[in-house]
Amino acid sequence: MALPWHLYLMAALYIVAGLNHFRVPKIYVRMIPPSLPAPRALNLLSGLAEILLGIALCIPAVSSWAAWGIIALLIAIFPANVFMYTNERAGMGLPKWARLIRLPLQLLLIVWAYLYT
Repeated sequence: MALPWHLYLMAALYIVAGLNHFRVPKIYVRMIPPSLPAPRALNLLSGLAEILLGIALCIPAVSSWAAWGIIALLIAIFPANVFMYTNERAGMGLPKWARLIRLPLQLLLIVWAYLYT
């Protein structure tokens, strides 16, 4: 069974985002709330998860499980998006309104992933 093109688009977004965690780790480490341990390790772990889940989305036998994994990952990283919104240094130079938009965007990404569960 062929997968829909928009699933491949989603997969590509997560793979590229995951690779970015390794390419420019500093911006992602800065987004991790100080209350969480080992920010560098969490950055690498979340980047690796994004890459692996993106690849798994492209494999029909496991794409549904990968979509559930994406949903879990999006929920797990939500505190980083809240921290990014509330902390200017973690905001990657984005204006506050743009950082605010990221919060409901997480919900839309969860809904998008849910379509493939």
